[in-house]
Amino acid sequence: MKSELLGSLWSWLFLAIMIVFFETWARVEYSSTFLFNIFNVQSILIFASAPLILGLGQTLVIISGGIDLSVGFVMGFGAVVLASLIKFILPDYPFYAFVLGILLTLVICSLPGLVNGLLITSLNVPPFIGTLGMYGIARGLAYIVADGMTVPVNNDYLFFVGTVKFFGIPIVVMIAGIVVIIFHFTLSETKFGQNTYAIGGNKDAAIRAGINYKKHTIMIYIISALCACIAGFIYTSRFSAGAAQAGETMLLDSIAAVFIGGASFYGGSGKILGTVVGALVIAIIQFGLVFVDMDPFWQYLAVGLVIIIAVLIDQSKSQLSNRIT
Repeated sequence: MKSELLGSLWSWLFLAIMIVFFETWARVEYSSTFLFNIFNVQSILIFASAPLILGLGQTLVIISGGIDLSVGFVMGFGAVVLASLIKFILPDYPFYAFVLGILLTLVICSLPGLVNGLLITSLNVPPFIGTLGMYGIARGLAYIVADGMTVPVNNDYLFFVGTVKFFGIPIVVMIAGIVVIIFHFTLSETKFGQNTYAIGGNKDAAIRAGINYKKHTIMIYIISALCACIAGFIYTSRFSAGAAQAGETMLLDSIAAVFIGGASFYGGSGKILGTVVGALVIAIIQFGLVFVDMDPFWQYLAVGLVIIIAVLIDQSKSQLSNRIT
């Protein structure tokens, strides 16, 4: 119980420290400027939306004891597929055609997740290796679809999603919020969530208890791929373009968000709310460094250090749990 409390509290503490640190730094550098004003908070939430959705899918995977290294380029693949469908196949069509394009993209992007799940469950390929291979495949397919270029798209519905706000909340943030609610309910209130924790805690015991490990794991990796597709949709709506490299830098962010949120590297534990906090921590670090005019390459160093800290805390949680038991 104490180890779980440590895991849930440290991420909130780290978030508070980052807010105070960057606000203080901003006040020292620009005495009349507040970093966390309404406009900047909106920007941070928008910035965090796509990595957060990637992290939600990654949360299921990591809780189940796996890892998904393919999500970054599955996101890019989804972005260029959606942009290409709207630009070349469904241009100047009514709203239902726009929705059809999104649904087709979701179906297409579920295939990498299906292949990942089959590789891991049917061929016993380690998740790290299987999803690393899919990383390369999705990367190649994305560049092939886009012909090595960014795919610009001019669509009123896409522009609406990417720019409009309701009551001061951007639509892309609303989308991320809806996905968070669905995932939180699924993990905490459904049998699917219970089975996910069971598989991550002890796969063999879960199988003996009657859980269909193969089917469940395949579903988890399909969901992860669909999350990457939704993140690609958000990217395309924000920039009115699809790019193969859209999620390349977000893979690290999605994994970091899960571990900062208190999930265990060994599987069996993790919370959706924790991933939300982790994604906000990453977004604040990246936005804060840019705001105080630091070289953006420091972002990678900062995120890497945070991941190491999260893993060290995870190890301390495991040691504390062993002492308690």
